[in-house]
Amino acid sequence: MSKLRAAALSDIGRVRQNNEDRALLDLPFRLFGVADGVGGLPGGAEAAQAAHDSIFRAFQALPPAQEPNLTAIVEEANRSVAEMGRKISPASGIATTLTFGCVYRSSMRIAHLGDSRCYGWVDGQFSQLTQDHTVESEARRQRSRGEVMPYSPAERHAITRCLGFSFPPNPDFEVRPLQADDRYLFCTDGITGPVSNEEIASALRQPKEPAAILQELIALASRRGGVDNATGVLVIVDEP
Repeated sequence: MSKLRAAALSDIGRVRQNNEDRALLDLPFRLFGVADGVGGLPGGAEAAQAAHDSIFRAFQALPPAQEPNLTAIVEEANRSVAEMGRKISPASGIATTLTFGCVYRSSMRIAHLGDSRCYGWVDGQFSQLTQDHTVESEARRQRSRGEVMPYSPAERHAITRCLGFSFPPNPDFEVRPLQADDRYLFCTDGITGPVSNEEIASALRQPKEPAAILQELIALASRRGGVDNATGVLVIVDEP
């Protein structure tokens, strides 16, 4: 079995009254990730918690050595968030991002919805493994295909895919084979907003424990205003 080290850290920031982020970390289940309640809707913390709890229930119910069905797990999490929304906010619903991974047979399997992110320091190279599901990012991808998607500046950060609604969640999936010293960072936009990709890459390459790296990133976000909740889960692969 792969040997992993991991840590999770969440900070409310300097502005928000509540922490609407949730971290997912369970080494025995090889489960890692984050959820971030969608702003502009009520019940962000409840939405993220519902997603968190649903994911954990799914992994707890898995028979030993069975491959997780990430599509089914995300769909069930979507139903759980939507059901919670009907109870506490029937008029508008509630929603959350979800970016999580699990290690199975020496590979990291990632599912992603929203603008939380997963970064990888893999084979000595840094990359952003997920694409943001926002109006601005979707418009950029359409432009790369020669299409035009007009939008106003006020809409640029609006989420285009998330958990909590009746339509299919349509997550992105990624599978990466594990190698020794790979690092995977799952984090919310409270980190990625104020901290650049270059700064995240610099932090990930340091020979420190996962908790120390997360503390450094969150402290940097806080020094730059701490305008949002900031949450990260970092996994270091010692043996694939």
